[in-house]
Amino acid sequence: MSATTAANLRHDWTLTEVKALFEQPFNDLLFAAQTVHRAHFDANRVQVSTLLSIKTGACPEDCKYCPQSGHYNTGLEKEKLLEVQKVLEAAAEAKAIGSTRFCMGAAWKHPSAKDMPYVLQMVEGVKKLGLETCMTLGKLDKEQTQALADAGLDYYNHNLDTSPEFYGNIITTRTYGERLETLAYVRDSGMKICSGGILGMGESLDDRAGLLIQLANLPEHPESVPINMLVKVKGTPLADEQDVDPFDFIRMLAVARIMMPQSHVRLSAGREAMNEQMQALAFFAGANSIFYGEKLLTTANPQANKDMELFARLGIKPEEREEHADEVHQAAIEQALVEQRDSKLFYNAAV
Repeated sequence: MSATTAANLRHDWTLTEVKALFEQPFNDLLFAAQTVHRAHFDANRVQVSTLLSIKTGACPEDCKYCPQSGHYNTGLEKEKLLEVQKVLEAAAEAKAIGSTRFCMGAAWKHPSAKDMPYVLQMVEGVKKLGLETCMTLGKLDKEQTQALADAGLDYYNHNLDTSPEFYGNIITTRTYGERLETLAYVRDSGMKICSGGILGMGESLDDRAGLLIQLANLPEHPESVPINMLVKVKGTPLADEQDVDPFDFIRMLAVARIMMPQSHVRLSAGREAMNEQMQALAFFAGANSIFYGEKLLTTANPQANKDMELFARLGIKPEEREEHADEVHQAAIEQALVEQRDSKLFYNAAV
């Protein structure tokens, strides 16, 4: 990003300004968002990521939307940290179906010293496959953040979820300030930030605007901004919340695009409930990143072939990374898997 372009990005949005964006006529808002989008991105390219749960369930946090919380009985089967080898095999499969970024999520409040060596080995192994790497492991301290950066982690995901004002209604086991602190550690380490929020938790328009203000007014905009639609899971406190109006969801994407023009805005959780027409509108509103594959951590996601069929009908292509020849990548994949199989850091999750 040039100094001139960076200087044109705003970090001083007010609630009045953002609410005015939301309240524009729908067509005007989408036209403005598409204009901004085309100024910074190829409008017919979408970045494709795959997400794998590397440790599932029994999380000590009490996030009211989350089936992985140990506070709620959702019938989710608990799993220990996956073996490094299994993670790398899943990453190779993700690459084979067209993903360019592999995201790994663990249901922790924060990673333990015992687990960090395996997590770092996962990052290093996935990087060798030629994929971008992303992790979400909960709260980080400075040392953990730097270790992840040194291992080659490209992105760290740490969502703010909602506005500071509404946050206490959703989570009590971690403060908003702690979330912002982790984001600051990530930025200081040189890694890129993936941070967004969730619609459909009972929040107001002010809360939706407030979330985007928190993200856009960071010293640097997050490179990736996932906008999630609540996936209601039986057993969680938010299982009976009202559905989000589809047009309100599209408005959120459009306003995020206008406020953070150079960020990838990710159409994230909840896509399973969206028809093709709603997804097409989302791309028109400026969404240019998706999770790809059959599962998004513990909830369903549209199957990869369905996504590719929709892309073909819309004339959209996956965003590409600069890559070596296929034969070189295949050799790298095979070598990385062999190295992990023989590594002393190979982790047996069954123990």
